[in-house]
Amino acid sequence: MTIFSKIVSGEIPCNKVLENEDFLAFHDINPKAPIHILIIPKKEYKCFQEVDPKIMVTMTEFIQQVAKLLELDKRGYRLITNNGSDGGQEVLHLHFHLLGGAPLSWDTLSSDKKSNNDAHKVDSDTHKFL
Repeated sequence: MTIFSKIVSGEIPCNKVLENEDFLAFHDINPKAPIHILIIPKKEYKCFQEVDPKIMVTMTEFIQQVAKLLELDKRGYRLITNNGSDGGQEVLHLHFHLLGGAPLSWDTLSSDKKSNNDAHKVDSDTHKFL
């Protein structure tokens, strides 16, 4: 059982923003922006690759509701999901980070020592990284 499942069950408290039968949005305890909300399905999916695509329709509507409730829909926001270890996923329960409340910068995304040009070279036939 992940920490998010424990939050859904009420075992661990959270600072809720919005909740319905299928989804929960709450404040991140380690915010990276003035507004940093975590949005999760109540049903546990390990990652984005495993989620039922039909769920994403209603999850999209829920995320848009959260953005509107926090008035982020007017000025903009960043929506991120990390998928797997290389994607930076730390909790194996699908979740989205909704960040906003100020202009957001984009920090270095990789700890790899390769230059950005080398890191993006892809074989045009196989579509695999070189």
